[in-house]
Amino acid sequence: MIINDIHEEALKLSDLEKIRLIELLMDALERPNPAVEELWIRESEERYKAYNEGKVSGIPFEEIERRYSR
Repeated sequence: MIINDIHEEALKLSDLEKIRLIELLMDALERPNPAVEELWIRESEERYKAYNEGKVSGIPFEEIERRYSR
């Protein structure tokens, strides 16, 4: 299968499936440092907990898009 064929098939995937495919390809390119991965897991869990407890709020996608579309 050539790259264009793979690309065409990938475009048919749902957004979630595309993200999973990207994750799989990235994993094939790099080997993450387990210590860094553990730190990121803890950090992301703490951020998620703070969000659920109302300590921080999210930013609507439209706001992020506005900020970075310049």
